[in-house]
Amino acid sequence: MKTLTTTEDLAAFCARAKDEPYVTVDTEFLRERTYYSKLCLVQLAMPGTDDSNAVLVDPLAEGLSLEPLLDLFRDTSVVKVFHAARQDLEIFYVDHGVIPAPMFDTQVAAMVCGFGEQAGYETLVKRIAKHGLDKSSRFTDWSRRPLSEAQKVYALADVTHLRQIYEYLARKLEETGRHRWVEEEIRLLTDPETYITRPAEAWQRIKTRSTAPRFLAIVRELATFREAYAQERNIPRSRVYKDDALVELASTKPQSFEDLGRSRLLLREARKGEIADGILAAVKRGVDCARENLPEPDLSREKMQVNPALADLLRVLLKAKTESSGVASKLIAPSADLDAIAAGLRDVPALTGWRREVFGADALRLCEGRIALAANGKSVAVIEI
Repeated sequence: MKTLTTTEDLAAFCARAKDEPYVTVDTEFLRERTYYSKLCLVQLAMPGTDDSNAVLVDPLAEGLSLEPLLDLFRDTSVVKVFHAARQDLEIFYVDHGVIPAPMFDTQVAAMVCGFGEQAGYETLVKRIAKHGLDKSSRFTDWSRRPLSEAQKVYALADVTHLRQIYEYLARKLEETGRHRWVEEEIRLLTDPETYITRPAEAWQRIKTRSTAPRFLAIVRELATFREAYAQERNIPRSRVYKDDALVELASTKPQSFEDLGRSRLLLREARKGEIADGILAAVKRGVDCARENLPEPDLSREKMQVNPALADLLRVLLKAKTESSGVASKLIAPSADLDAIAAGLRDVPALTGWRREVFGADALRLCEGRIALAANGKSVAVIEI
């Protein structure tokens, strides 16, 4: 196993990789103590059947620049293959402003190719590469040096077996003509907007029971302060205060340090200093927010008049389509989409793109009474009316 610790060695490897049709990529990182992921290791492999074309790259090595790798990521003649790429892509975009292109995600492809809902890497290694994985190093501290031999073996296996998985799935997509389906899904993964977190929008991820505009205005201000504070100091947002404490603060509307001291859920460190000042200022901004600037929650889904019988029929249809197509049901249509369709909404992902071909078109016909469902042994048949 070769570990690259100099820019020159990385550049030499990437130069060779540019002559190949693809390169497999994985990363190891830490995020428990920071807001942004800390990149600790990059694994790369060119096509081959052994470890000779695979390397570990140590981004923590003094003087090493990742620019040769970023240049490879920009080279559109080489496919960059990942498994469950979202966190990997976030690291490279946030740290360097680069998203690999073209990119292939074997997790997405596996769900399209009949490997079910949870197309984990270990499962694909067993089913496609016919190997087992030693997962004992999975939760180790990847920032510590030197890396152990077990860590290196574990890390390298994440890209060596990935070559066989990619080649198998690429052939399956070619045989079934489903390349476009995977490309549609990967478009979201390669959109920079996917990896931009704006503090002013952070409140939309907070789950609350109340939708009162004034309450939500305070939630918005508290979430904005927390996100900006965590980003500036590169600490987890939960280290500032957790969601349940945020909701409690929005309900109690503290006006003084004494009020903060009575909070049941607020961390001790947040009851004084900059965080306490920020909380009190955020609460005041929310309380004083002009009526015309109060947030307007999207209540369209809550007010939906779902036809429960039709929703049940759509679930049966989805199960039938999942079985006949081999595509994971959660990739086609989550439960919320089925309820939305049953309530008459049509601006739903399940009714667009490749999902319309697999499920959406017949879902609409079912809603319009143009088809029926019938038991056919252990399967469900679609019957024209």
